[in-house]
Amino acid sequence: MIKLFIKRLPHNEDLPLPKYMSTHAAGMDLYAAVAGELIIPAVEWRLVPTGISIALPDGFEGQVRPRSGLALKKGISVLNTPGTIDADYRGEVGIILMNHGKEAFIVKRGDRIAQLIVNKIEQPELVEVSELPETERSSGGFGHTGV
Repeated sequence: MIKLFIKRLPHNEDLPLPKYMSTHAAGMDLYAAVAGELIIPAVEWRLVPTGISIALPDGFEGQVRPRSGLALKKGISVLNTPGTIDADYRGEVGIILMNHGKEAFIVKRGDRIAQLIVNKIEQPELVEVSELPETERSSGGFGHTGV
C-alpha cells in the first residue's frame, strides 16, 4: 500500500483530514477550509481552499473530481474536471468550484466539496513515426458509430 503524506495548514486545524466515506469508495472527500462562508454566484466559479498540502509518491497523481450529490442537487462541479495534482506539487490543494445552477451557492466551513482520487500514472517514451498502425475505427471521430 502506498502512503499519502498530508500536511495540515493553519486554517485547517479544526477540520477532518480527507476521508473515504464508504468501504469501497474510490475517492476521499475533501473539506472546505473557508473562513465562515464563501458565496459562489450563479454561473460563476471560485477557488476554495482545503487547508491541506499533500506529497504523492513518484509515479502517482491526484485527481480532483466533483461530488455527485452536489452536481445533481445544486449544479456544482469542479471546473477543470478532473483537476490534476502532480507528484512534485507541495502547495495547498485548492478546488475550483463552478456553480452551474440558477441560484448562488454557499460553501460553509467544513463542507465536503470534492473528491480526491489517487492513481498510478506512467510517462511513456514518445516515439515519432510517419504512420500509425491501422485499426477498424482508424480516424473515425465524434459520432462515427451513430446516435
